[in-house]
Amino acid sequence: MSQISREATAPTATQLRVGGERIDRHRHDEHQLVYVSTGVLAVSTESGSWAVSRDRAVWIPAGVWHEHRFYGPTSLHTLGFAVDAAPLPADAPTLLAVSPLARELVIAAASQKLSTPESHRLRAVLRDQLRHSQIRPLVLPTAQDERLAAACSLVESDLTQPRTMRWLAHHTSTGERTLARLFRTEFGTTYPQWRTTLRVFHAMIRLSEGATVTQTAHHCGWSTPSAFIDTFTRTLGQTPGCYRRRS
Repeated sequence: MSQISREATAPTATQLRVGGERIDRHRHDEHQLVYVSTGVLAVSTESGSWAVSRDRAVWIPAGVWHEHRFYGPTSLHTLGFAVDAAPLPADAPTLLAVSPLARELVIAAASQKLSTPESHRLRAVLRDQLRHSQIRPLVLPTAQDERLAAACSLVESDLTQPRTMRWLAHHTSTGERTLARLFRTEFGTTYPQWRTTLRVFHAMIRLSEGATVTQTAHHCGWSTPSAFIDTFTRTLGQTPGCYRRRS
């Protein structure tokens, strides 16, 4: 992937985006907090992808190449932070839980109508909130090994099919044990655990685009809506119906 792209100061702004819109690969010379109050945003970096929605935000350290894709009408709020005043670790992107208070602070701080003193006061409170935010570990890591990348692509191409490790190994000309080892060493998880995360990730997107719970369950490979509801709720802490209403 080419690294010929924009390098700029991380913007502080609120924008309206449409479903299917993309922001091409770029990086900033400041840290950035990215949050959407409506819709879903997929943030992709060289190390993985995150789904940002109403109850979560992603922290992107300065210098990290990333790109965005929007699902459904989306209200995007971005905040830039100087490299010497980071409220969060600057070594890697981080997904954060967003409390009701943090949500209002982010939206207000991203407003262009604030005076400098007002902005400083809001950011001081927001920094404290961010330092205590619960980290939400739903992330899709990016495969580096070509065999693992090919296996992941086959699964993602049709989530309705319960691809087995044996099937993936055969279609990637890789041994089962080798493929299982690659999931553990590169992703730190098993194949079934990774596939569950993948399906929940895509379920978030489908729900934000208006699909019903039943439609989403079928599209993302669950045998019954109840099985989907159980997995989604255990993973994200809320039912898919609740998530759909809030997106």
